[in-house]
Amino acid sequence: MKNVAIICGGDGGEFEVSVKSAQVVKKNLNPELYDSKIVVVSKKGWYCVLKDGTHLEVDKNDFSISVHGHKMKFDVAFNAVHGEPGENGPLSGYLDLLGIPCTSSPLATCALTFHKDFCKRLVASYGVKVAPSMLINEGEKYDADEIIKQLGLPLFVKPTCNGSSVGVTKVKTAEELVPAIFTARAAGRQVMCEKFVDGREFGCGAMNFKGKMMVFPITEIISKNEFFDYEAKYTAGKCDEVTPAQVDEAIETEIKGTTAMLYEKLECKGFVRMDYIVSDEGVFFIEANIVPGMSEASIIPAQARCFGLTLEQLFGMALENVL
Repeated sequence: MKNVAIICGGDGGEFEVSVKSAQVVKKNLNPELYDSKIVVVSKKGWYCVLKDGTHLEVDKNDFSISVHGHKMKFDVAFNAVHGEPGENGPLSGYLDLLGIPCTSSPLATCALTFHKDFCKRLVASYGVKVAPSMLINEGEKYDADEIIKQLGLPLFVKPTCNGSSVGVTKVKTAEELVPAIFTARAAGRQVMCEKFVDGREFGCGAMNFKGKMMVFPITEIISKNEFFDYEAKYTAGKCDEVTPAQVDEAIETEIKGTTAMLYEKLECKGFVRMDYIVSDEGVFFIEANIVPGMSEASIIPAQARCFGLTLEQLFGMALENVL
């Protein structure tokens, strides 16, 4: 019996989503193999939630809790923190220092992939298409007319470091650009303006299990909003997610092959999801999701089921990989 900390929460706009993911993980872990507890982390404090709802403070010195006067340490951590500090690296680094294995990617991979601009630049170096973009640093002056001249309209404005489309705006007119930059800056210090690529959106999950690469069936993401924004992601009826996607075999092969290649090149660990736009000009990489959603209705669980895995098997495999 291994003591498992299912870590969730975080410091961004995905706190509630992360907690729901953790609850699904706990529900689907085999209780005969794992004694799992949900651990909530945020700047306000770290605490463990017991079955009766009791909150126990986590000792950050060794990532332990005290139960009835007895110290309990965790054998392994299941990272379910979407956004900071779980998806951008600090949590992985902290656990690594303590020698506690974690299901998600190492610090360097998390930090790189969470920064949308850095990630795109590295991915492009491997010959993968990415949409042209311009970066605006914190406090940096910018020329709105030049941005539109370079990228055209419509375009996307997004914080470089955030998830679940928090702070993202699709800008369709010149008048919308400056307010969109303010919105993005409120969600992250650095802002990326990105050329709009018209096409179909797809997500492809992958996982390396004990040295064997597993690439899951592709999902087509059909948002009923302007794009796959926060509302479309988490509001019933706002988005259709079709798994397996009905797509040309050549496109499917390219997406799966690119996903497997990037998984290895970026040194990912655990299950991840790569997102793409397929247009008349080809397959464009959007971003890598190192800690993707894990609810019953999330994309990776749907792909795993289509692949022939139950959630108990999927989450158990993630733990087996690092134990």
